[in-house]
Amino acid sequence: MSDLSVFIVDDDASVRDSLGLLLGLRGYRTAIFADAENFLQALSPDWRGCVLLDIRMPGMDGLALQRRLLEAACSLPVIVITGHGDVESARAAFKAQAVDFLEKPLDQAKLMVAIDEAFAKYQSSSQRREQRSHFAGLLATLTPREREVMELIVRGGHNRDIADELGISPRTVEVHKARVMQKLNVDGVAQLVRYSLGER
Repeated sequence: MSDLSVFIVDDDASVRDSLGLLLGLRGYRTAIFADAENFLQALSPDWRGCVLLDIRMPGMDGLALQRRLLEAACSLPVIVITGHGDVESARAAFKAQAVDFLEKPLDQAKLMVAIDEAFAKYQSSSQRREQRSHFAGLLATLTPREREVMELIVRGGHNRDIADELGISPRTVEVHKARVMQKLNVDGVAQLVRYSLGER
């Protein structure tokens, strides 16, 4: 948890202070913002953790900020908090992939559960990003011909079909296929398909 932070965005100073104090006492790192605009200006790809976001704020409201983060493919999971909960807001928040929707006054136990869930979600998506990046590095080691063979294998082509399409012998396809498997460190076609779809 040490390198993960809770980014609090709330226009109510008393809420910001009490949340900062509560989370600080429980060992969480926090960063605090009074509005969505300041948060967006400061936002960095290096940030790790989750966002605790109030819905009703002057200027850009919390749901609009949440949509902006989603559109920007921001990897920080969002927990929405509100003093004015209604079904429509909750639906909009969950549609934009909120981890939870909590009403003020906040139940501390529920808040802690939501933050831990958001951190777990962040870490699993972070691992997937690292794995995709690693796989992209391995892909770069393939020759153009090996790439062609791999793409045809992933599309479901058999050795003879691939050989016909590329104008080479089935034996040569077999050699390329073996090299692809070795370079990408996969042990079968199913795993190759899964990796190529980004689902390591």
